[in-house]
Amino acid sequence: MRPEAPVPAYDLPALRRRTTAVLAGSQVLGGLGVATGIALASVLAQRISGSESLSGLAQTAAIVGTAVLSVPLAALMGARGRRPGLTLAYLIGAAGAGLVVLAAAAGSFPLLLLGMAAFGASSSANLQARFAAADLAEENQRGRAISSVVWATTIGAVTGPNIAAPAGRSVSSLGIPPEAGPFLWAGAVFLLCALLVTVLLRPDPLLTARALAPPQSEAEARSGRSLRAGLTAVAASPRAKLALLTVSVCHTVMVSVMVMTPVDLGHHGAGIELIGVVISLHIAGMYALAPLMGWLSDRVGRLGGIGLAVALLTCAALLAGTAGADHRQTAAGLFLLGLGWSAGLVSGSALLTDSVPPGARPAAQGLSDLVTNSSAGLGGAIAGVIAAKAGYGALNLSAALLLLPVAALALAARGRGTTQPAAHP
Repeated sequence: MRPEAPVPAYDLPALRRRTTAVLAGSQVLGGLGVATGIALASVLAQRISGSESLSGLAQTAAIVGTAVLSVPLAALMGARGRRPGLTLAYLIGAAGAGLVVLAAAAGSFPLLLLGMAAFGASSSANLQARFAAADLAEENQRGRAISSVVWATTIGAVTGPNIAAPAGRSVSSLGIPPEAGPFLWAGAVFLLCALLVTVLLRPDPLLTARALAPPQSEAEARSGRSLRAGLTAVAASPRAKLALLTVSVCHTVMVSVMVMTPVDLGHHGAGIELIGVVISLHIAGMYALAPLMGWLSDRVGRLGGIGLAVALLTCAALLAGTAGADHRQTAAGLFLLGLGWSAGLVSGSALLTDSVPPGARPAAQGLSDLVTNSSAGLGGAIAGVIAAKAGYGALNLSAALLLLPVAALALAARGRGTTQPAAHP
């Protein structure tokens, strides 16, 4: 696709603000749609399958769908720009939500899993939006650009579970199980996201950034769009490898501990209301302070942000793993778990963007989301086994040990003095 015309230098600040505002708006809606649907996914899966042991497969299917769809969507963005890639992702997510509703009406568990996998495309769009925010950002402001879009997810992520119940009641007259109602609403929200991105995300931030970058031959541009190009770019840069490891490990640690915390709280007498409060605090830690994490990443450097993420996640594992029946300590641990995830996601994403050539960025970013969601899905599955066999404390210890390679590579990078971006527009 032909690059978009360069934007005059004096228009760039206004274009950055408008692009960030559009992406933030899509994140508010996208986060609302994902959170609304996911809130009752396991309950719907249990109702259709008739088995509690199969209820977790709905969430697993969504994570797998997010991981698998990340690569082709990133390839599309590399070839055509952010706008068509994000639009298609939200349309696939809307189609997946529709399949879930059909599965609920027909009582088909395989169709439910297929719908949840397609539903995962909406999460892929939400993840890729943070990279779109960095396309036009200045080097020393990429962390803040990414964090502003991550922060916007707070509104939808917190609101979504609270409207799941009225969404379920709204379909009672249609003969649809109430647990499927949130997916009907989520599908409509994703269609609105697709419309918002298609109409307002102009000019395309990725294509504009390329137009402002040093010229590439068509052969070089095509070669930078494949998954292999992403692998090559990451393998060639120690900082890119650290960035990929940081994002994937921080996400895996967060998911592994978070998914088993409600079970542990229940074992220590916590009711549904208290569990909801603890998870809400965790979500607030993930998103609400993202702008602060972005500012720190730009101010003290990516490696400083990664070090903060490791420290916060380690403290979170220590607090949660030793809390026992002290629910306040568990809540504090889960809040720090969210903060550590936020610091790792923002700093790691900014470092990855800094560390690979502009032409290979979409491929490297798609690779990052593939690895991140795949490892988190595996971590979430293994977390249940560890907690069941060795206990919640052992799970937190195992999660903390995963952070050691990140800390070691970050210290090595700091020792080499590799703190500046290798390539940028």
